[in-house]
Amino acid sequence: MGASGNDKTIVVLSDSLAYYGPQGGLSADDGRIWPNIVGQRLGRRVELFGRIGWTSRDIWWAITQDPRIWAALPHAEVVVLAYCGMDSLPSPLPTALREQIRYLRPNRLRQWVRDGYGWLQPRASKLGWPLALPPRVTVEYLEKVRSAIVQLRPDLPIVLCLIPTHASPYYGNVHSGRVAMTTAMADWARANNVPTVDFYPVTREEFADHPQDMNPDGIHWGFRCHSEIAGVVVDGLTDLLESVPDSPDDRSADKPGGPTR
Repeated sequence: MGASGNDKTIVVLSDSLAYYGPQGGLSADDGRIWPNIVGQRLGRRVELFGRIGWTSRDIWWAITQDPRIWAALPHAEVVVLAYCGMDSLPSPLPTALREQIRYLRPNRLRQWVRDGYGWLQPRASKLGWPLALPPRVTVEYLEKVRSAIVQLRPDLPIVLCLIPTHASPYYGNVHSGRVAMTTAMADWARANNVPTVDFYPVTREEFADHPQDMNPDGIHWGFRCHSEIAGVVVDGLTDLLESVPDSPDDRSADKPGGPTR
């Protein structure tokens, strides 16, 4: 979490793109990741919630189950939805099955299955289908998240980040689902008066022009990319935050629990 001298808070719901750098995962208070750069530039504290591999479905589960998010939302000035990129990636093995690999026993069987998946994934990804989540399902979860936030804080602004791209050999360098996913997200945002910022142009240029600075996995970003992404988010938040009252509405703090499912 970024630090500042006040209690004005930006809540970021994300996946690992928010906290991975060119060599791997970083702590939530690292000043080089884009959420904290945004907080530093805008003079706000940042509450970052995310995990590697999270899809929009995982974000929905998080806001209905994680009491840290329940505690953060009543004090937020704005919520930034910075996920759905994983939703758009080719996933030849259904996500639910893939996530069960870690539970296989004995260890030798788990490693055998994992190696097999590692061989199959980049090859089958070249088909470009199926996606981890279809666009219509992603939109359904976006609406669930929005509705839950509105239930707790009708006044709370929400900003949606349109998805980045990748250049990952683990996904066969295929991202054919990006356009359909971005279109569905943008349509949903317009229908619900949710402002958007777009991660695609920055990540396209960084992977094309500065691949040596990006993470070798072809998914996560270098620190220059984090800084550029922060600039995009700051541009999208500046006018919005100027219109937010100085004291966030804490009326929902008296409500027990979090969003209803």
